[in-house]
Amino acid sequence: MKWWMKLVGWVVFVIYILLLTKFILFKYPYSYSSILNNFIGNNPYFSWYNHNFIPFKTITEYLKLSNEISLSIFGNLIGFLPFGFLMPLLFQRFYRLKKVTTATFTLSLFYELCQLFFSMGNFDVDDLLLNTFGGIIGYWIFMLSYFIFQKHRTVRNKHLLFFNK
Repeated sequence: MKWWMKLVGWVVFVIYILLLTKFILFKYPYSYSSILNNFIGNNPYFSWYNHNFIPFKTITEYLKLSNEISLSIFGNLIGFLPFGFLMPLLFQRFYRLKKVTTATFTLSLFYELCQLFFSMGNFDVDDLLLNTFGGIIGYWIFMLSYFIFQKHRTVRNKHLLFFNK
């Protein structure tokens, strides 16, 4: 890969991570003191009941409500799709599905734990599952495009070799 393409990929990746962090953690206006109070435990409004620790509970509730909830499901899937695409594009060691899945799960878990401990949203195990699946879909899109590009390049190179003889 040419150096300028790698640079563009890194710029896109950094902008993506910043936007993802903004939309997940900083979607509500907070003051730093309220975040610190939530972490220390001085917030009387913090409740463990606002969080979902039961797998598929929120997803089934969302599917019953249809419109706005399906937007939330697709938002979680689409939000981590670029991560699954960009990781193998930028890092050769992420060419394996297992590594991309682990990295996506870890990033999603980081965001969910920040929401839990800093009250910057609600921890939801279903978000963790959907985000991870979104990263897997992004990886599949990367691999499909990679194989199509490789096949096209191989066919093109054969034609070039034929014409250069």
